Amino acid sequence: MHETRGGHLEGTSPAPAELRPQFTEHALPFLRPAAVPTVHAVLLLSLDRWLSEASHSGLTHVLLSAAALVMATSLISRQLTLSLQNNFRLSAAGSRYISKAAAKAQLDYDYDGPLMKTTVPGPRSQELMKQLGEVQNVGAVNFFCNYDDSRGNYLVDVDGNRMLDLYTQISSIPIGYNHPALLKLMANPNNLSTFVNRPALGILPPENFPDKITESLISVAPSGMTRVQTMACGSCSNENAFKSMFIWYRNKERGHNSPSEEDLSTCMINQAPGCPDLSILSFMGGFHGRTMGCLATTHSKIIHKLDVPSFDWPIAPFPRLQYPLEEFTRENAQEEARCLEEVEDLIVKWRQKGRPVAGIVIEPIQAEGGDNHASPDFFRKLRGIARKHGCAFHADEVQTGGGSTGKFWAHEHWGMEDPADIVSFSKKLLSGGYFYRDELQADKPYRIFNTWMGDPSKNLFLAEVLNVIRRENLLEEVARSGKALLDGLYDLQAQFPGLLSRARGQGTFCAVDVCDAATRDRILLQTRDKGVILGGCGESSIRFRPALIFRDYHVHLFLNIFSDVLAHNK
Repeated sequence: MHETRGGHLEGTSPAPAELRPQFTEHALPFLRPAAVPTVHAVLLLSLDRWLSEASHSGLTHVLLSAAALVMATSLISRQLTLSLQNNFRLSAAGSRYISKAAAKAQLDYDYDGPLMKTTVPGPRSQELMKQLGEVQNVGAVNFFCNYDDSRGNYLVDVDGNRMLDLYTQISSIPIGYNHPALLKLMANPNNLSTFVNRPALGILPPENFPDKITESLISVAPSGMTRVQTMACGSCSNENAFKSMFIWYRNKERGHNSPSEEDLSTCMINQAPGCPDLSILSFMGGFHGRTMGCLATTHSKIIHKLDVPSFDWPIAPFPRLQYPLEEFTRENAQEEARCLEEVEDLIVKWRQKGRPVAGIVIEPIQAEGGDNHASPDFFRKLRGIARKHGCAFHADEVQTGGGSTGKFWAHEHWGMEDPADIVSFSKKLLSGGYFYRDELQADKPYRIFNTWMGDPSKNLFLAEVLNVIRRENLLEEVARSGKALLDGLYDLQAQFPGLLSRARGQGTFCAVDVCDAATRDRILLQTRDKGVILGGCGESSIRFRPALIFRDYHVHLFLNIFSDVLAHNK
């Protein structure tokens, strides 16, 4: 059975006393605050605003406010249905991983645990796959989702299976599904035009855009970053960050003088010097996107690159650390020194080839490539190499940014005195873009440009997500639950030494290796059929990417299920 636990919304005001009985409790007696506080609060908030607009505004505002009410009611109607169903309890599981103290820390808007009705994908998902397969490739589709019923840390599919989600849409859901704070934001009629109208931000931004950028992105700008360029996704963020590095490099080469006539004429026929033979240095195992420039720096899976033309850009080795780290201090230091030496050699070699390195791009943790880590010392020295050779230094935080490592930006763990030149982001920040230093500002309009340049509605959501992170101290929660998760993985790899190895992570951004890819894939499917969604990466790794609201209770619940699956595969 399903279970719903409501969470009160702060700051809501009641409907006018003379109208509230008619429009709320009397007309809808099942909407009682004690029974379903989240639904009750959001509906009352919307009704209040609708009635207020009706009293003080013209017809257009009334209609817009009514539309907002309909939107909010639609979003929460499914949660209302769930709120009237019986509770599902996991306390009877008797697992040694689930403590009474942890159980008390459950979220008000979360489910108590998984509920599986079919194998995954179930019959309805399979039916929809067949339908969608008639118009596009569905080979990557896992199953179809019921996002109305999904809540907190749990994703519900169209067959009614409720799963604890430790993958969160490839690490892109910051505070879980249908968070009350975001539902409240959607219910506010003042935000309606932002959701309805998507402007071309590069030429016609809305009046509140500067304020919303400041409230959201600038409020979490990395050290040394004074500017931000919004984009739509991770790939276009990195693609335009690369362009910024190239433009900066050429301006520096020209002494910041205007381009020559030869520059202007040759660029239109894809020839130097207008289209210079510059390069970006990347790392084996890295993933920076699937667009043309990004794909030249992506080296994680063959399927991403096969049959697509690319650039002759240098590829350096990324350190392959041995675990446990404390037992291989000397060996790992030697491995990192080897990789750094290769970086310098490649920079010199490509300069001699007439294709100088304009920038170095690297992930703080190589996520898609297998959750590969390096020490803070490695990254500090790499930054020094970039500075020494006049290359821009680009930290790609598309997957690591947003708090899952226990700090908002993973590169904060490096302790760098000389910050990066560019930090790109997407996923948990709900849109895309990159922060950059003043000197990387494009010198003319339209050089970094596309139609939408992001989405202002996502800035509204991000500002509220950041409020939740601060209000609920979620970075501290991530550090706490991340320690519990990693400790649990250490225990499991000790319990199943032939099956698991190299448990590693920062915060909840964790991974563990499985003995081989086939076993890894089988474990992922079996774990999903027991109600937990995980992700694979690299050759045979399992990666964990829960939302920031993932607590100790969820850790222990997961470990209980995961342990059972491993026991059947040893």
